[in-house]
Amino acid sequence: MVKKDLTNITRIMLIAFSMAITLPAFSFGKKDPIVIPENYPEKYNAEYVERIKPLYKDISEDHIFHVALDMLKDTNGEFSRRAILGNNLSQKPVRVMFKDLSTIRSDYGDFDALGWKKGGRLYIFINPKHKDAPPGAIAALLSHEALHQDEYNSIAEETYAWTMEASVWCEILEKYPESEENLHPLVTRENTLKKLFEKGNYSDKYIKKTVRSNEGYKGLPATSPGFEDL
Repeated sequence: MVKKDLTNITRIMLIAFSMAITLPAFSFGKKDPIVIPENYPEKYNAEYVERIKPLYKDISEDHIFHVALDMLKDTNGEFSRRAILGNNLSQKPVRVMFKDLSTIRSDYGDFDALGWKKGGRLYIFINPKHKDAPPGAIAALLSHEALHQDEYNSIAEETYAWTMEASVWCEILEKYPESEENLHPLVTRENTLKKLFEKGNYSDKYIKKTVRSNEGYKGLPATSPGFEDL
């Protein structure tokens, strides 16, 4: 009886040992390495991206947004970066993600991004077509969207947001010139804004005209809370 029990115990131990050997790596909590796209500035290697992750983990799981927000440091977009971190009307971090905007409303499908408020939480949704955009272009776009913090909008608010985006893009190109990938549609958008900004001698003069003529903003009031000055 004792010999039989010992035999069974030995067999169980061998099975358990075999299972332990064949268990996949993730069973032991091994992390997948961060894959850094070629269009990230040199500064943003895997080690650096891993280091900034805790600061932005409540905002997004996608490290392109972590990098984009980090690139806003020491630019006019620092206000927007802080807003996304939680210094906004909701007093909560803004959730940022890629999302098919047509699922919200069919005519939003071609939008580059959308600021959204739901249940007291702010969101910034970015069109998935920009997943491979340079993070510097994403940074400029986020500096714009972070200014929309309530359910109101206006020509004055959009003018300010577009001007912010243009000024940040100019600064991004000075700090990270490799961000200018001319073939990407988001870079085309940013360069268009940059030209308008420069044409107006670094003012909102021509951006304001563009906003007023934009069909997407047709029917918006002249002003909204916090944006009364045209």
